[in-house]
Amino acid sequence: MREFAFERPSDVRQAIELLEEHPEAAYLAGGTNLVDHMKLGVRSPKLLVDVGRLPLGGIDERKGGIRVGAGVRNSQLAAHPVIRERYPVLARALLAGASPQLRNLATTAGNLLQRTRCVYFHDVTTPCNKRDPGSGCSAHHGHTRYHAILGASEHCIAVHPSDMAVAMMALDARVEVQRRDARREIALEDFYRAPGDSPEYDTTLERGELITAVVLPVLPMARNSTYLKVRDRASYAFALVSVAAALEIRDGRIEEVRIALGGVAHKPWRARRAERALRGVAPSRDAFLAAAAAELAVAKPQRDNAFKVRMARNAIAATLGQLTQEVR
Repeated sequence: MREFAFERPSDVRQAIELLEEHPEAAYLAGGTNLVDHMKLGVRSPKLLVDVGRLPLGGIDERKGGIRVGAGVRNSQLAAHPVIRERYPVLARALLAGASPQLRNLATTAGNLLQRTRCVYFHDVTTPCNKRDPGSGCSAHHGHTRYHAILGASEHCIAVHPSDMAVAMMALDARVEVQRRDARREIALEDFYRAPGDSPEYDTTLERGELITAVVLPVLPMARNSTYLKVRDRASYAFALVSVAAALEIRDGRIEEVRIALGGVAHKPWRARRAERALRGVAPSRDAFLAAAAAELAVAKPQRDNAFKVRMARNAIAATLGQLTQEVR
């Protein structure tokens, strides 16, 4: 790890100013992702701006939904009674995502901003367009079991590692962002980028912008929601495939549905095709499988991960089947 300077700003404005004034600065909160990358040499910021003690906590109810502060710890969010009652998919995703020790330190904003867990991204001796733009993608000719089957490009086939973000994608969450003199909200679906020609950029954040909160909208159907994570081992492995879903049934037919997938794309993947295929349909395993097949018709698996297509199809059907049983 290289030497770096450290600043602890007194407020949000000062934090933003520090990052804007120092091109090689980075925000630090829980540090569960950034510090690992600094140790590996993946990132070498010359200045760390500590935002972990800024007043960015709090889980507050408001007219438009629930506002979750950027500094809220994952353990706090997963245990909050309102989240557990109204958004169980989010609580379950957080509990599936990491060990208690990590959840006690990791923050809401930091979880959203996790970088990929691609082994070639972590190995600084190998070419990686995400780490070193224009150097090439070692994964294309390497081990691809854990890589993308949706939305990838010739420049990057890595997947996003977060569980929390998949649940938030299904919940239509919005990200509250502060600039020096303005604030904006970004739909989570627009917050993340596909790799395209510039895989080094994971999000649409601009330089210096600081996440201050995530807003979960009022979504009554989210009370009937859940999260399924399929992984190589039961204890805190990253998802091969994950599914966040919420379902509302009225008069024997699916009135509304939300589905998001993890472990399959560069960003949490909103399954819009599957959602459209299910609205107005009587719930059944055949209907769930058909909707999943519609979503995965555009999948382009890599050499070692064609199994993910079938796994994702079955995981979608199993998750929706569980929700169907719970509303009977």
